[in-house]
Amino acid sequence: MGKQRKLGVDSDHRDHMLRNLTTSTLKEGRITTTLTRAKEAQKMTEKMITLGKRGDMHAKRQALAYLYDEEVVNDLFNDIAPGYQDRNGGYTRVLKLGPRRGDGAELAILELV
Repeated sequence: MGKQRKLGVDSDHRDHMLRNLTTSTLKEGRITTTLTRAKEAQKMTEKMITLGKRGDMHAKRQALAYLYDEEVVNDLFNDIAPGYQDRNGGYTRVLKLGPRRGDGAELAILELV
C-alpha cells in the first residue's frame, strides 16, 4: 500500500505492528506511540475510515482483511465513518509529546478528530 518507513524492524513485524496500531486507534480513539510510528499508522487509519465512508460490501471485506477485530470493523462502518461524511480527509491528528524518558525517542499521540 505504498512506500513505508522501515521503523527498524523486518517487514512482517512492521506490517503486524501497523495493523495493531490502526486497530487500536479505531477502537480506543487515541493511542500514544513514537512519532514515526504514529505518522505511519495515521496513513492506514485514514484509509480505513475512507473505506468506512464508502460503506459497500467490498469496502467492508477490505477492512476485515486488514483490521484484526471484527467489532472494530462494525464500529467503523456503523459509528465512526458516518461522522466524517462531510469531511474529505484529515480524520486523524498527531500531537507531539516530547522525548521519552528512557531512550529519548520522540513520543506522539495519534487521535481521531
